[in-house]
Amino acid sequence: MKLGYHLGYWSSGPPAGALEAIVRAEELGYDSVWTAEGYGSDAFTPLAWWGASTSRIRLGTNIVQMSARTPTATAMTAMTLDHLSGGRFVLGLGASGPQVVEGWYGQPYARPLARTREYVDIVRKVVARERPVTHEGDFFTLPLPGGTGLGKPLKSTVHPLRPHVPIHLAAEGPKNVALAAEICDGWLPLFFSPKSDAFYRAALAEGFARRPQQGPPEHFEVAASVPVIVHDDVEHAAALIKPSLALYIGGMGAKGVNFHHDVFARMGYEDVADTVQELYLAGRKEDAVAAIPTSLVEDTSLIGPAAKIREELSAWEETVVTTLLVRGDAATLQAVAEVLS
Repeated sequence: MKLGYHLGYWSSGPPAGALEAIVRAEELGYDSVWTAEGYGSDAFTPLAWWGASTSRIRLGTNIVQMSARTPTATAMTAMTLDHLSGGRFVLGLGASGPQVVEGWYGQPYARPLARTREYVDIVRKVVARERPVTHEGDFFTLPLPGGTGLGKPLKSTVHPLRPHVPIHLAAEGPKNVALAAEICDGWLPLFFSPKSDAFYRAALAEGFARRPQQGPPEHFEVAASVPVIVHDDVEHAAALIKPSLALYIGGMGAKGVNFHHDVFARMGYEDVADTVQELYLAGRKEDAVAAIPTSLVEDTSLIGPAAKIREELSAWEETVVTTLLVRGDAATLQAVAEVLS
């Protein structure tokens, strides 16, 4: 199992020590570094800026929101970063949720899986550069019909460094996970738990069965964001993670349309998730945090003394996960590498 470094979202500005941590991650042998975007900083610019100080580590987006850019614009950026990094770029995509898609980008959210399928298909066509790009779908049509009537199929002026840039799909629901297995090179899970491994294996198998070669590709990756906190006090470590969990379970999305909430409900924490969501949406954030049991944190994280983490790691090694994406500063990356090596 490989290690990756996930910077996560910016808050009010660039995270302190990010470049130092990325350089240290490469020195420690981490396989990849990933950036994110929500409705603040974008994912591509920091990856290029900080990635310029590296030479080996792979550079990925976890995630680029599809509604933020046309598929051709995303493909252009992917090819550019792949050239600049010497073939180290990984394009992580995600649909996000209706609050961000409709509220921030002003785009429709209907049928996100079908839209994703078309989006990935166009990105693949642009990067392959085999012929001028055309597409007739329910969401994207190239060239645009009507208009001035002057639009014509075009082929990228830039030749790709690699005709196939890896595409990973962020997904939480079973249909979207299956789609990742069917059309992509990897899956980016959030809040994965070894207890849910059988559920996700089934979803992935469904998607692999729909691939032309009828089975998983040789190098399909599953890079899971997993909090890792090495600390002698388990409760102290859990307390550092609970506020983030409360935000995702309770505040990321509307009541009834929160995919993170649904993940924990499927995991067996439906009553907890409902309580956390009710408290959080009522403005009682501290109570929402307090409602999260430490067992829920332990199911989706690796926390506590080094010996405990090493013992629990064996359960993760038996899952579909191929890479653990950890967060923290340079010192944290060092500690995690020592414990998990």
